[in-house]
Amino acid sequence: MSGVKIRVPRKLVAEMNVVPYIDVMLVLLVIFMATAPMMTQGINVDLPDSNSEPIDTNKDEPVIISVTADGSYYIDVGSDSRKSASLETVQGHALRIHKQKPSTLFLVEGDSQVAYAKVVQLMGALQEAGITQLGLVTEPQGSNE
Repeated sequence: MSGVKIRVPRKLVAEMNVVPYIDVMLVLLVIFMATAPMMTQGINVDLPDSNSEPIDTNKDEPVIISVTADGSYYIDVGSDSRKSASLETVQGHALRIHKQKPSTLFLVEGDSQVAYAKVVQLMGALQEAGITQLGLVTEPQGSNE
């Protein structure tokens, strides 16, 4: 009986191996870090500089209406925020939003190269729609983007 080995059963380990989970988490983190900057949506507008105080927008999400350098209007409404719209269309969207939530703040984002008259026309159309909570978006003075 010298050649026969008696097998002693191993004791079970009751620990969870978390190394594979850490690897998966790190891969997901890298994927999110790489794709997050690409998910930013908006209209490219070169805002003028100003030394005004920032507006408190904690209570409700403001509606941003943009006027690009070529004079096109864009309103940040649903999935159509990247689509150019006429002044009348923007005014209609703003009127509907204002009727649903009268306390909504409307912000006008005008490119620094756009004609001043285009921004004034937009603000006049918004005031005709009954919107009184209206602001202008500017960049802090001295900021370089």
